[in-house]
Amino acid sequence: MKKKILALPTILFLSILFIFFYLLIINRNPSEIPSALINKKVPDFITTSLIKKNDFISKDIFGKEKVIVNFFATWCKPCLDEHEYIMNLSKKTGVKIIGINYKDNRNNTIKWLKKLGNPYSIIAEDKNGNVAIDWGVYGIPETFIVDSKGIIKYRHIGPINKTIYKRINLLVLESK
Repeated sequence: MKKKILALPTILFLSILFIFFYLLIINRNPSEIPSALINKKVPDFITTSLIKKNDFISKDIFGKEKVIVNFFATWCKPCLDEHEYIMNLSKKTGVKIIGINYKDNRNNTIKWLKKLGNPYSIIAEDKNGNVAIDWGVYGIPETFIVDSKGIIKYRHIGPINKTIYKRINLLVLESK
């Protein structure tokens, strides 16, 4: 009887230990958060355009050609770090890059872009963060690839580095 009583906790302990070690050895990337919007249409929104000060209407922008969408802000250090890669994407891929300026000051953003260069074809303002919420943005920077039908095909959370730049470049060029 005592052996049966001891067997249950031992089996339970070994099961928990097995699960723990399994989770340690599987190839997981915690920075890759799944998006509910992959293979779904871009959310509809209307906001103001940063430089032109007219309406930015998503229905008029998305669904005509492949675009890269980048959520950024001047107060975001990782956004500054990735800016050179965004500049390179705009020059080398020929794909339109749309910036969405997240909870930022208009004048600061215009100065920042004049100093560092403006890779964006159009920049939408997201003053209160509602556009980012609709896109499922966890934090900035985040970058998306949207196909010519207005469907979100790729999402990257965090700053673009050399490795991610190569991946985005390949994804954009392979389906051009």
